[in-house]
Amino acid sequence: MSAGTFTPRPGAAPVSRMILAQTALETRMLLRNGEQLLLTVIIPALLLTLFSAVDIVDTGSERSVDFLVPGILALAVMSTAFTGQAIATGFDRRYGVLKRLGASPLPRWALMAAKTLSVLVTEVLQIALLTVIALALGWSPQGNPLSVAALILLGTAAFSGLGLLMAGTLKAEMTLAAANLVFLLLLVGGGVIVPLEKFPDAVRSVLGLLPISALSDGLREVLQHGASLPWGDVAVLAGWAVLGLGAAARLFRWE
Repeated sequence: MSAGTFTPRPGAAPVSRMILAQTALETRMLLRNGEQLLLTVIIPALLLTLFSAVDIVDTGSERSVDFLVPGILALAVMSTAFTGQAIATGFDRRYGVLKRLGASPLPRWALMAAKTLSVLVTEVLQIALLTVIALALGWSPQGNPLSVAALILLGTAAFSGLGLLMAGTLKAEMTLAAANLVFLLLLVGGGVIVPLEKFPDAVRSVLGLLPISALSDGLREVLQHGASLPWGDVAVLAGWAVLGLGAAARLFRWE
């Protein structure tokens, strides 16, 4: 063996392989966290089952399940991309995990990419589970799956940006409290379970500009009414995505 030749060859792995490895780690950590699993999987499933089976909220002339499923899907995206990611990243930052990973061969942008991919993997599992439950409850989806995928990706980008912004600027304890509070407020006022038409006109015009409202309404237009891509809701989600991701990239503190 000649001098300077080693087996295996030393050096950092390709960035793509590092991202996949970190994505797998982030996903396993999320699925092993009981609190996050409750927030991202169990609560949306329970809400869908309860409000579909019991006529608690007047959803108009539509069947409850047809109205609720798009909102619950939007809630699942928010719970993972915003609430879960904000809390997990906030505590990673507090305990110095981000600082140590930032000093590893894994580039910081690749770490953020891995976190985003982990969110998408979790969302696929959530949507699959909620779809099975919804179909068992008699849901009849309409519309183009590609339009649904586009709305979910935009919603994920919007909520991820806002979650990373919160995690990278606030203390971990404050992030925990704020993220859960926002989750509860948007659950009630984001058109997830209660139709926006139930709110006063002045309040409704403001609530309609929230990312959860745009995602819920957009998914409802496609899945319930068979509409094509709702461009108004797309514009709202794109605006929040640009705002959140841009602010997170500028203001995120790693320590």
